[in-house]
Amino acid sequence: MASSLPAQGQPSNFGPASTFGTRGTTAAHDRIAFIGGGNMASAIIGGLVKKGVPVDHIVVVEPWEEARAKLLNDFALVAHEMPGPELAHAGTVVWAVKPQVFKEAALQARFHTKQALHLSVAAGIRSSSIARWLDSERIVRAMPNTPALIGKGMTALFARDAVTDSDRHVIEKVLAATGESLWVSDETQLDAVTALSGSGPAYVFYFIEAMIQAGADMGLSRAQAHKLAVGTFYGASALAHASNEPPEILRQRVTSKGGTTYAATTSMDQSEVKAQFISAMQAAQHRARELGDEFGD
Repeated sequence: MASSLPAQGQPSNFGPASTFGTRGTTAAHDRIAFIGGGNMASAIIGGLVKKGVPVDHIVVVEPWEEARAKLLNDFALVAHEMPGPELAHAGTVVWAVKPQVFKEAALQARFHTKQALHLSVAAGIRSSSIARWLDSERIVRAMPNTPALIGKGMTALFARDAVTDSDRHVIEKVLAATGESLWVSDETQLDAVTALSGSGPAYVFYFIEAMIQAGADMGLSRAQAHKLAVGTFYGASALAHASNEPPEILRQRVTSKGGTTYAATTSMDQSEVKAQFISAMQAAQHRARELGDEFGD
């Protein structure tokens, strides 16, 4: 693989009768390969190792020396700089590369991976392009997000018609340690998923930044404001997750007319914050669609 392939900060067919998850019992044909060894790949690898998959049943192709060194340090896993015959032993291949280099990477690895089930975590690249580049129809596209790094991720999945129920089960098991997942039936929905949950953590961090700055401007220390802002997002998200009531009701319960929260939300409504936020997410959806057009020829 050409050294221009950058790492992205993001399976062997574990069928129903597989011993996947039991240390030392994974069969040779149950090996899993990763093309790209950055953050998202490391999150998945870490989950697999915790579930008992032996490191010698994991193959990684990663052209960047720094990323290879990190994999060695974190997992005692020796990654390959270029794709080679070792990929032929993998029943599942996870594509964790940037959209810009996916085609190049696929064309270099395709002769070693024809037997595999393929899982792509690359934003925007459509399954039809991946299928053409890899000469395979067993393609699953995933849109994860960065909380997967701590097992709190949210991943949406789309499968092409050739993907079997057993294949879906494999994918679910591979991703289980990264958080929750859901399947979508229409691939175009993944562009919306990218805008909502794929990019979503950045929106949360953006608002946390604003709350910290506001807290500091109002006389708190930045450390105090940080703890209050992060704790508030954490608690509110946990409450929304645990509640059967919609966010609107939860918000209204905090908002007394004429009170402090009312003053804040009224100010945001007057500035059309919600409309601007929706517009921003639509821009992200549009860019996800553009990535498919730009790099998926």
